[in-house]
Amino acid sequence: MHLLSLLQLSDPTLPIGGYAHSSGLETYVQAGVVKDLKTAKDFINQMLSRNFKYSDAAFASLAYDAAEQGDYQEILGLDEECSALKLPREIREASHKLGNRLMRVFQPLCNNELTETYQTDIRLKKAFGHYCIIFGLYAFVLKIPKREMLTGLYYNTAVGFVTNCVKLIPLGQQDGQEILFSLHTTINQLVEESIIPDKDMLGLCCPGFDIRCIQHESLYSRLYMS
Repeated sequence: MHLLSLLQLSDPTLPIGGYAHSSGLETYVQAGVVKDLKTAKDFINQMLSRNFKYSDAAFASLAYDAAEQGDYQEILGLDEECSALKLPREIREASHKLGNRLMRVFQPLCNNELTETYQTDIRLKKAFGHYCIIFGLYAFVLKIPKREMLTGLYYNTAVGFVTNCVKLIPLGQQDGQEILFSLHTTINQLVEESIIPDKDMLGLCCPGFDIRCIQHESLYSRLYMS
């Protein structure tokens, strides 16, 4: 039963606007840094292992744990810390927009008190509301095992990057599938490393990713919102 819930929660075509964000990839492409199959693979591998692992994946994992323990104050603390660690404005706004749209999709379907309280606090601006935290909360509510939740989150993120590489570089569809296939081992390893995140490592990131995200705001022409 939880497999169908996982597939729906992590579906890249979920109507929350994920297609409109590149997380700085558009800047890398315009700068000529990401320009072919090899550099696309390198970019996605680095984003997943050097950035996403210590940000969204870690927060989703910790939010899942907090929900399991019924610790709402911990969820609010994670929300605040996540906001502080997302330095580029576009990335914070993207996280908020995606998270709120995810709530609009799943809250009527799940009708859960914990997520309803979080949604109310977001509406009252007592919380910011981040996609990764909301993803972790609904995974718990839907009784998706944590390891599977993280696998779905990493895969969803990888698919987003691959799709954007195919559009922006551009690459062929077969190239995109080759990248995804090559990521299987990496994703499995990252999932295991994210089961119990090191809180002291939250926010660890290669500064280049944040710089490119900040630069995206002033690109001459843009296809993506971030």
